[in-house]
Amino acid sequence: MKVRIRLWGTNVDNVEYVARQIVDLAKKAGVMVKGPVPLPTKRLVVPTLRLPHGEGTKVYEKWEMRIHKRLIDIAADERVMRQIMRIRVPQNVYIEVEMIRG
Repeated sequence: MKVRIRLWGTNVDNVEYVARQIVDLAKKAGVMVKGPVPLPTKRLVVPTLRLPHGEGTKVYEKWEMRIHKRLIDIAADERVMRQIMRIRVPQNVYIEVEMIRG
């Protein structure tokens, strides 16, 4: 059994920090670790008209939000999973844990 951990967030430094903590915990316990694997960054772009735009040419401002993702595979070990659950996660980082056969 393996545990697949998906991390994502808007701040790349926070995502990397949490991924590094998870990998360090697993390596200290002597458990097999694969990752963190960086997945493609999603860009959400919102163009808005810049005010006042009256009679002249239309000028747009572009607002962008990037979502960074990381993937970590760890051999399922109860002791390591308990330690991972205790990690302090910043507010803008999201974690999804999934059990996989293989």
